Amino acid sequence: MSDLLIRNTRPMSGDLADILIRDGRVAAIGPDLVAEGVLSEDAGGRIAIPGLVDAHTHLDKSLLGYPWYVNEVGPRLIDKIDNERRVKKDFGLDAHVQSMRQSLQSVGYGTTLIRTHVDIDTDQGLVALEGVMETRQQLAGVVEIEIVAFPQSGLMRRLGTADLLDQAMAMGADLVGGLDPCGMDRDPKAHLDTIFALADKYGKGIDIHLHELGELGAFSMEMIFERIRATGMQGKVAVSHAFCLALPDWNISQGLIDSCAELDVPILTTAPPSRDVPSLKRLHSAGVRFGAGVDGFRDTWGPYGNGDMLERAMLLGMKNNLRRDDELLMALDVCTTGGAMAIDRKDHSLTIGGRGDVVIVEGETVGEALVTHQPRKLVVTAGNVVAREGKSLRKRP
Repeated sequence: MSDLLIRNTRPMSGDLADILIRDGRVAAIGPDLVAEGVLSEDAGGRIAIPGLVDAHTHLDKSLLGYPWYVNEVGPRLIDKIDNERRVKKDFGLDAHVQSMRQSLQSVGYGTTLIRTHVDIDTDQGLVALEGVMETRQQLAGVVEIEIVAFPQSGLMRRLGTADLLDQAMAMGADLVGGLDPCGMDRDPKAHLDTIFALADKYGKGIDIHLHELGELGAFSMEMIFERIRATGMQGKVAVSHAFCLALPDWNISQGLIDSCAELDVPILTTAPPSRDVPSLKRLHSAGVRFGAGVDGFRDTWGPYGNGDMLERAMLLGMKNNLRRDDELLMALDVCTTGGAMAIDRKDHSLTIGGRGDVVIVEGETVGEALVTHQPRKLVVTAGNVVAREGKSLRKRP
């Protein structure tokens, strides 16, 4: 953490002001601030927004730095999962190197907080976790990284994975991951028994990938709700993707959304153009915490994406048909302060006392900055300048 004075900026495209950060926290916002002996940066009248938040990604999967991957993978989820395990082995993929590459690229775009799902399976064991944990340690003070121990290849269908998840939590993973209790493991009771027991054992939260569509996904959501009620884990279980919340039957989908609000279940989306996704406005109206992430990109799953959460905010706006400037502010919030709250970071805001994570962006308004997502002029993490002109100050491996 550090002290910094950012002069001549427009917080959230408001009036010109200075932002003073002391000990990594926003200490003052206002015109003509005085802070003798404190390093200063001139924003040149540009907009200041909070640090961007990537609440759902996969740092161990990226093929950044490799030649273009020619994707010839089958259409099913299991096709992609099995292919990925093969490619990781064939390439000798180093999770530390790849997670450093992706993290630093994201830092250049203004991301200061990341939740990553890291594969734990019986082929590679805990190697990916060890690599991403090394990255987390090396980038402390540059970007905050939270790790979900994730059974990408299935939990019950691959004997030994549950023991590995247990070991991963003992090593220092932050949350227990889950994946499609019905569609992948075909044993939702055993799947949920396992991950909720691990969460209880280590006093940690849960983040479940739920790709399941329609009524199957709704069934899994209801089972998750039952477990939360039975275990008292309100506010500690997030659901990623949650495509079933876009069910065309309004009564079913609204019932699920209302239960998310009742049990404080955050929803984390990647706003993929190829899928119907949870409605930002409906979740917002119900009071459901809502975050977003870039998911995986430039990997064996697909070629799209670059790690830019400001671009992801634009995609979220497009997917939700947000056109008014005040609506674009809602999309940005999901990728900044609201996204941080969705992963239990309540102080990630551009307010007095908030964490000193600030991104200086180009544009007349926040809406223009979001839509054009030009290179970030300056990125600050807890008062430390970590990127300039769209590039991390730390060189990628």
